[in-house]
Amino acid sequence: MGQRIIITTYGSLGDIHPYIAIALELKERGHQPVMAMGESFRKKFEKEGLEFYPIRPDALLNLGQDLPLIEALRQCNRESEYAITYVLMPHIRTTYYDLKQAVKGASILVSHHLSFAASLVAETTNIDWISTVLSPISFLSAYPSVPYASVKNAPYEVALQQVAAESILRQMRYQGRYYSASFRQFREELGLKTALDPVFEGQYSPQLVLALFSQFFAQRKPDWPQQTKLTGFPFFDRHDDKDLSSELKQFLVAGKPPIIFTLGSLFVGTPGNFYTEGAKAVAKLGYRAILLMGSGADKISPDDLPEGVIAVDYAPYSQIFPYAAAIVHHGGVGTTGQGLLAGKPVLVVPYAHDQPDNATRLVNLGVGRSLTREECSCDRLAWELQELLFNPSYRQKAIEISELMRQENGVETACDAIENLLKN
Repeated sequence: MGQRIIITTYGSLGDIHPYIAIALELKERGHQPVMAMGESFRKKFEKEGLEFYPIRPDALLNLGQDLPLIEALRQCNRESEYAITYVLMPHIRTTYYDLKQAVKGASILVSHHLSFAASLVAETTNIDWISTVLSPISFLSAYPSVPYASVKNAPYEVALQQVAAESILRQMRYQGRYYSASFRQFREELGLKTALDPVFEGQYSPQLVLALFSQFFAQRKPDWPQQTKLTGFPFFDRHDDKDLSSELKQFLVAGKPPIIFTLGSLFVGTPGNFYTEGAKAVAKLGYRAILLMGSGADKISPDDLPEGVIAVDYAPYSQIFPYAAAIVHHGGVGTTGQGLLAGKPVLVVPYAHDQPDNATRLVNLGVGRSLTREECSCDRLAWELQELLFNPSYRQKAIEISELMRQENGVETACDAIENLLKN
């Protein structure tokens, strides 16, 4: 008999799509998944035939209203601090009461790592709780992204690296106390005892933690929670019923493989010179290109673009990435997963959050190269793309990782784990 399962998340499309994939599979298995998050996503979920329950705050709406502020925060590396301290934590009470109502009659609560009220609801209602992690860096491990075994350093240097990593983590924990002050105060109001910090160990369910990414992208670290299960990426990329236009379909097959530029669904609003310099670099190399620019595509005339370059609002990655010669992106985990699955070499220009860490992992895998945003000029992009396109090792490694990942099924593995908890 199917069970009612509440799934709550925050963020942009990269934070939403994996949970839609899981919800659709749970529904196919006869369960009743309910998507609990900000009102601005209601139509998206209901178009997929999924039940929706509104949860405050509508965090994406709050962030999207002031893109210049997001850009300023990015420049001083405070975007995550702002999202937690000023967008989510001040609303912890309303989020808690909304989510507590949502779980009535439900068997399991599945939460995103920024859904801080989930642990409180699980503690006060005794509902079974599964927490999830979308990006490896969310585990806040003291172990580096690049395994020590792959770094040819003396044992003494390796030990120093470990000490440095642990010092950084301790500093983050100290600073994190200020992020979660509202949370601790609300726990006292609820009469709950002191608990683990929700930004750190407190974000993990003691029952089950689902790491929603591939084992070929990140290997398990010794300090991850023991109850963690790596599932593989849960893929989904439909958006507002947008499919490939006839113009884009014709472009994909009209010449040699294009280079695809994308900044996902959030930072596409503050692209800087990413697209303009990218278009110049592609023209310099004699390649074609697709610029996925969001609403910015409507503001640019085709006459302003070099020959062989096309600007579009949105296109499902699963439908266009297989045609690419290479992909230039921001390193968001959703885009990263789709790029790896497509088996294409990548050039990563990380903007914020988990993206620098994801870029490091892609470079370490041998499937791509990375630039900082400040280095994103025509000449530097052209040089990096030339290295990426004419060194066959990048393409060969990308194909190898793609073939390994196709043996995984992140959606099925995640849903199997959810059902196992239901049975037990």
